[in-house]
Amino acid sequence: MNAPDAFVALDTLIAQHADRLNDKVIAWRRDLHANPELGNREFRTGGLVAAHLRALGFDDVRDKVAYTGVVGVLKGAKPGPCVALRADMDGLPVTEETDVPFKSTVRTQWNGAEAGVMHACGHDTHVAILMGVAEILAGMREQIAGTVKFIFQPAEEMPPIGEEGGAKLMIEQGCMQNPPVDAVFGLHITSKLHTNRVGYRSGPLMASADQFRIFVRGEQTHGAQPWSGVDPIVVGSQIVLGLQTIVSRKMNLTEEPSVVTVGSFQAGNRSNIIPDEAKMEGTIRAFDEKHRSEIHEFIQKITTLIAESGGAKAKVHIAHGYPVTVNDPALTDWSVPVLERAAGAANVGICPKTCGAEDFSYYQKEVPGFFFFIGCTPPDQDCKYAPSNHSPRFYVDENGLKVGVRALTTLALEWLARPHNR
Repeated sequence: MNAPDAFVALDTLIAQHADRLNDKVIAWRRDLHANPELGNREFRTGGLVAAHLRALGFDDVRDKVAYTGVVGVLKGAKPGPCVALRADMDGLPVTEETDVPFKSTVRTQWNGAEAGVMHACGHDTHVAILMGVAEILAGMREQIAGTVKFIFQPAEEMPPIGEEGGAKLMIEQGCMQNPPVDAVFGLHITSKLHTNRVGYRSGPLMASADQFRIFVRGEQTHGAQPWSGVDPIVVGSQIVLGLQTIVSRKMNLTEEPSVVTVGSFQAGNRSNIIPDEAKMEGTIRAFDEKHRSEIHEFIQKITTLIAESGGAKAKVHIAHGYPVTVNDPALTDWSVPVLERAAGAANVGICPKTCGAEDFSYYQKEVPGFFFFIGCTPPDQDCKYAPSNHSPRFYVDENGLKVGVRALTTLALEWLARPHNR
């Protein structure tokens, strides 16, 4: 049997398995959607996943990794490298506004306040898809040349304040070892694409995400005699304008885009009092780690010098968030034909960069990784007007889950079977 014939036979077999499991995958998704859990609190979800992997006869199943994460190891009948597949499990503190019969009514405490809980980013679909992939591959051990590691990760949407979590903690607790992972794949559902469409991009795909806080210290005085003090509101306003010059005048936008946004400015409590202090908070997005570092330096310098020029003092605190999500170019080039087989060539295309961030980026810092998008907006709806991920009205067309199952299954089997992996 020549290579094209082998591809056809494998694709047909995977498609048959995906068809057979589709109702099961949808049922899992609906159960998870009706019972969402927030970051580091995915006890029920993790328990369901671990029980499923153990029932499939996985060689090793570790639970409670990074609080609630699950890592399953499936060894093939033939020797070879190790490939990892990742799904994130957490919901968001969002009160659902859809009309589906499995709508979430869960409410809980999040960072000290009561909140609704919803799978508003589609992580319920990610878990269900990967559970389906696990069931298919568990029945195909004879065709697996190596090991498939299944990573079900908590807290992609950030853990509660004061806790660690997510991909970084999963890695620290050994999810990429025993056996060591050689490549990693992941997907994300999106309303920006129609059902069954697949979007990918080589190199930077999603931005880094950092937060900054600026404290400007002036000298309080009566609003009727501003010359008697130092106005932190005026100084802070000049800092806001100065920060806008970082992207427009300091960064080479022909290389990569970036964003610096001040989203909060707080100062004073009376119309006739110039306060002592002004506080600002904002976000930094970049698609290049060098640009990211440069933006941090410019924020420090611009803030400090403007404050000094106005007779004030300023402190800058920058909290590092997720790194840039960068798809390995060679792995991307290899993956695209596989995606075209799984979804149909006409349904696979390059997608724009997104300023959203993903902690899948931490896995990509360990080994070559490839992250892609699966559409979930019905074909008769304009994606421009579809409620976005994180919206309380976010809706998933479940007809597209099968494409995710086929894509991850085929990527894992084909990557392990590559001759140069030997």
